[in-house]
Amino acid sequence: MPTTAVVWFRRDLRIHDHPAVHAAVEGHDRFVGLYVLDRALLAGRWASPNRAWFLALALAELGAALRERGGALAVIQGNPCAVVPAFAADVGARAILVSRDVGPYGRARDATVGAAARDRGIEFVAGRGLLVHEPEDITRDDGGPFRVFSPFHSRWEARETRPVLPAPSAITAPPGIAHTSAEVVRAALGEPVPTADAGQLLEPGERAARARLDRWAGSAALAAYDAGRDRLAIDGTSRLSQDLRWGTLSPIEVLARCEGNGTGPTRFRSEIAWRDFYAHLLWREPRVRNESFRRALDGVAWETDAAVIDAWRTGRTGYPVVDAAMRQLLATGWMHNRSRMIVASFLTKHLGVDWRVGEAWFMRHLVDGDPASNNGGWQWAASTGTDPQPYFRIFNPTLQGQRHDPDGAYVRRWVPELAGIAGAAVHDPPVGAYLPRIVDHAEARQRALAAYEAVRSGS
Repeated sequence: MPTTAVVWFRRDLRIHDHPAVHAAVEGHDRFVGLYVLDRALLAGRWASPNRAWFLALALAELGAALRERGGALAVIQGNPCAVVPAFAADVGARAILVSRDVGPYGRARDATVGAAARDRGIEFVAGRGLLVHEPEDITRDDGGPFRVFSPFHSRWEARETRPVLPAPSAITAPPGIAHTSAEVVRAALGEPVPTADAGQLLEPGERAARARLDRWAGSAALAAYDAGRDRLAIDGTSRLSQDLRWGTLSPIEVLARCEGNGTGPTRFRSEIAWRDFYAHLLWREPRVRNESFRRALDGVAWETDAAVIDAWRTGRTGYPVVDAAMRQLLATGWMHNRSRMIVASFLTKHLGVDWRVGEAWFMRHLVDGDPASNNGGWQWAASTGTDPQPYFRIFNPTLQGQRHDPDGAYVRRWVPELAGIAGAAVHDPPVGAYLPRIVDHAEARQRALAAYEAVRSGS
């Protein structure tokens, strides 16, 4: 009798190098793809119109790719704990195959779905697919987790990766499965409209992601990545972050395509390792989704002035590079990584605002918003996380702008009020030429040091 499997897609919206898809084709006669529109995620703590827009289009393309090969993608709404086992039983599936989710919500959800599936006599298999290496793969000699990136990275690099898997050439779907159209997906998501400028958003879906990878792999920008990655006004980064977040690209294939011993490829691969590092941390320490990894620093007396927070959110702080970055986020649903560090340091240490406020704003707008990486990055900047920036290292935003946007092109693009100021002078405009600075750098630095030292000393 033919066997059927369900491949439950979540953050792995692709058919290339997909272990669960490969296992379904190799181990079963038929399989059907499934995606569940889970309101706990779509309308929950980290709801984002920009990500909902990206998801709708990426799902439509995934459905088309499966259909071209003879398969099908079903998109349903509901609580996965109820609807996934029921769907699998309805199609006569022997197994539900997924890419393992290491986040707290995903782990709890999958445990419940797995138990319900087994009660129906259906196997639930959670395998590799989202990360390069799983949390159990990278441990200290005593079996404990790494808390510092450098030794983690050394072990991560030394561990062999699995081979890149081909996309299936043909898929057999069980009879009676209706193809889900793009219109159905968009309607189910409420016809999502991004808050960002649609013309500034990158094209969603696996084909566009693979085209971006083709352009990046072996490029001059990759070769120069170590030097170019911090230059705000140039196209010196991969722009693959949203593709890794949604799994329209496999991190294993990205690594394989970006091999090389030069400083550029080496540095780029280390950024992929940081992604694993923060995912592993969330698996080991799920509490960090709500609290500081360094518990004592949750005692910092954070500021709560709504007007100050709004000025930061909307790019009206009076510091040109900070304002440019925040306006880039609103317009594009993305922000340069160096800019993320600058604005995070500014919010937490210049304005004294809780890092969780910034984390939430980023998750609202970033198409690549990833709970583990975003949380890790914010806690790094706020000096509350594991292996963070030291609390006494406080970026001077003017110097950061001059260093990483030396000719001022980045600021002039996103802060058109300053278009008439040439060169690096745009980072320190004359009094009256721009918004007044919301805070003085030297005074803010001293307040931040005092706030952190008060907690560290127990006073």
